[in-house]
Amino acid sequence: MQQTGRWLVRNSTDRNAAVVGLALLATDWAEDDIPLIQTIGLLSNVFGPLAAEALRRRRGGGDALLWLAERAAGWGRVYVVEALCRNGLSSAARAWLLRRSCDGDYLNGYFAGEVATTAHLHEAITGGDVDDALIDHTGRLLRIMAGCSGMGLTLEHYPPAPAVLAAHAAHLARQAPSVDRYCEAAAIADHLAAEPRREGGSCTAEQRAVLARQYLDVLVRPEWRDAVRADLDPTSDAFAWLAGGVATRLGLDVLADRPGDGER
Repeated sequence: MQQTGRWLVRNSTDRNAAVVGLALLATDWAEDDIPLIQTIGLLSNVFGPLAAEALRRRRGGGDALLWLAERAAGWGRVYVVEALCRNGLSSAARAWLLRRSCDGDYLNGYFAGEVATTAHLHEAITGGDVDDALIDHTGRLLRIMAGCSGMGLTLEHYPPAPAVLAAHAAHLARQAPSVDRYCEAAAIADHLAAEPRREGGSCTAEQRAVLARQYLDVLVRPEWRDAVRADLDPTSDAFAWLAGGVATRLGLDVLADRPGDGER
């Protein structure tokens, strides 16, 4: 059966037959099949779930999953990152999950909360070994969890949210301004400033107000406003998103009197 599976994966020109071959390999533990499984797993939208399961069963599968997760996108990334979270994390896998797992795709919402929980984000962002990559990815995770209702774990249902948000806001205040950092922080502040959809949740009303103010204190700094004004492309999605109501709701003047506006 395993020989048949290998032959189908290597030689089949029919997708369904290749899926059958990969399913046969997914029932075994042979480490020699890892490169073959990784290769077909690159077609991750179709073969991602079976490839992830096949690699997770094998000794050395964690490193193989990490290799594949780095190269997958879309639905394939969802399958592989979820498998990586279930695999038992090495230090390399945890570092990757905390800094690179979310690539900005809308589908990241399916696994952002699982990454935060499995990789112990609360310990990492409140610890002593915090770098810019961790801070930036934490902002992305928090922003995704703020808006992923119906997909995955939300901030409202993430118990360490108050501590993680406070730590991220404190680290953000010491970073250099950038458009990406500004937009992530504005999205989080907008979520915190809005009325919660239901009573309860990880943050009290008082905590939400304090945390929103922490983010806004950074966003209204003149050096942040000026840097974002200079770098924000008026044709970008970020500009459209801010102009669509976020800047007004938060009282941000980053879009007003931008350099060169009078010349266009």
